[in-house]
Amino acid sequence: MENKVKILVIRFSSIGDIVLTSPIVRCLKQQVDGEVEVHFLTKKQYSAIVEHNPHLSKIHTITKSTNEIINELKQEQFDYVIDLHKNLRSKRVLKNLKCLAFTFDKINFKKWLITTFKINKLPNIHIVDRYFEAVQLLGVKNDGLGLDFFIPEKDEIKLSELPITHQKEYIAFAIGAQHVTKRLPTEKIISICKKINHPIILLGGKEDAETAQKITNAVGNLIYNACGKYNINQSASLVKQCKTLITHDTGLMHIGAALCVKIISVWGNTIPAFGMYPYYPNNPEKYVIIENKNLQCRPCSKLGYDKCPKKHFKCMKEIDEREIVEKVSNFWFRV
Repeated sequence: MENKVKILVIRFSSIGDIVLTSPIVRCLKQQVDGEVEVHFLTKKQYSAIVEHNPHLSKIHTITKSTNEIINELKQEQFDYVIDLHKNLRSKRVLKNLKCLAFTFDKINFKKWLITTFKINKLPNIHIVDRYFEAVQLLGVKNDGLGLDFFIPEKDEIKLSELPITHQKEYIAFAIGAQHVTKRLPTEKIISICKKINHPIILLGGKEDAETAQKITNAVGNLIYNACGKYNINQSASLVKQCKTLITHDTGLMHIGAALCVKIISVWGNTIPAFGMYPYYPNNPEKYVIIENKNLQCRPCSKLGYDKCPKKHFKCMKEIDEREIVEKVSNFWFRV
């Protein structure tokens, strides 16, 4: 009889960060010796991202506090905990479970150096590969298969359900982001959409619906405003079927990489060098980075702000629209 091994992976938020843990989950399940159960601890609002992952045996969720779940986790008697969040909340879980735990280097000091003093000591390594450093003592190695995202059949969107203008081929444009300084200004998005002579589906949450309607009103019938109309798995289905995804540094970008679509990734106040760019270990030609590299003030934060600290927002306002449109054209005709 095989030895049973129980492993808990912790990542509370947010969409993209959770998707980026998927190679770890897969490789733990497939490479650790014995009969392996991989469990996942996250916030309830993000459970849909992992609940259909066949490599996971059980999902544990919290709403606000880890106190809600500690007793349940103790009863599982885990052999190992893989902490891929590394904050006070996850450390509290480790302290209570008292089993062998592994974590990774968040390189926060190096991020602080570059955002504060523009001293670049950042390692040239994607965060997924930093995650793998956390499990190397378990003999787990990167299998090179990239990210996973599993869409349940009930959430698959049929093209026939879309407006007739979008039932054949379309560009997906993820217009949202958690922070304002990671989003293109609305007028810039309108200008880009007017230059793209293909159907476009705008994707985002309910909080993006009003902005999306402004874009739709300004551009016309080539735009379908899907913001707030679909859940995350349904939005992923629309991403999976698009010709190209234009996106900010946000969760749908990582979902797009998991689904192997061509990505035009637009960056504002944050930088790809933080290690969160589209993860295509074997197909780097599948994505392009669009960013303004000629600013001394960038990056100004490892996350983002509600407004530009310098008040000029040049990192997004000076993005070359023609470059985005040209990349759309290149990707559209590339098989």
